[in-house]
Amino acid sequence: METIEHKTITANGMKIHIAEKGQGPLVLFLHGFPELWYSWRHQILYMAAQGYRAVAPDLRGYGDTTGAPVHDCTKFTSLHVGAFMAWSLCLYRPDRVKALVNLSVHFMPRDPVMKPIAMFRGLFGDDHYMCRFQVPGDIEAEFAQIGARDVVKKFLTYRDPGTFYFPKGKGFGSFPDTPDILPSWLSEEDVDYYTNKFEKNGFTGGINYYRAFDLNWELTGPWTGTQVKVPTKFIVGDLDLVYNIPGVKEYVQGGGFKKYVPLLDEVVVMEGVAHFLNQEKPDEINQYILEYIKKF
Repeated sequence: METIEHKTITANGMKIHIAEKGQGPLVLFLHGFPELWYSWRHQILYMAAQGYRAVAPDLRGYGDTTGAPVHDCTKFTSLHVGAFMAWSLCLYRPDRVKALVNLSVHFMPRDPVMKPIAMFRGLFGDDHYMCRFQVPGDIEAEFAQIGARDVVKKFLTYRDPGTFYFPKGKGFGSFPDTPDILPSWLSEEDVDYYTNKFEKNGFTGGINYYRAFDLNWELTGPWTGTQVKVPTKFIVGDLDLVYNIPGVKEYVQGGGFKKYVPLLDEVVVMEGVAHFLNQEKPDEINQYILEYIKKF
């Protein structure tokens, strides 16, 4: 990865670390949890070779992006992890985006009555991971006992399409065992990179995005019912835990998704692929992205 350029830009009182390569039209890559710019390493190199300027930041609270008040989740409002952030950008400023390729997480229209965490708690109970992420310091203490390396490995190799529970005090006891040998797409060196960053800065910055879900819901009331009007391609793995939430497949495939994203051109469901599909199947994802954005 030595050919990828790293720089720091200053915006809104923060020093934002970005990784970039190439010249040409900008392609912006936004990572999820527990990830970093590094999650897009394959796509950065590929898109740069195709004549694009590929840019991937460490999001606020992650990696080498500094200045975010990680102990105040209210400062994470209006920003959501990865796919949510991309949907939000297209919802608020469609004039700034020519096309969107979104992975794993579909657009979720704002419920006019129920806050997101109440909805998840009602559907899945208090042990659902989003509910467990709400109390400051709680899940961080459990992650500290487990160790950053095992947390990263558990999340990135998770392939159970069922609901993601994290019972209090049981650590990853309810999870399938982490494989002794990592999958071919994830090396020990990859795990080292993530681990070093999270050991240095902790997980609070990333978890705060989940803690801000309800506050974001309150602030985005004026956008209730608003459509995302940007040309879009959506890609998801059939083992993705989000895609397997009850009702989501019907929403994505049955017309509900298209209702709120009217310029949705294509939905691709990759067989045998889980949540972190840009790392698991980089060559295929590279092709899907290029095939779509070169139309614009």
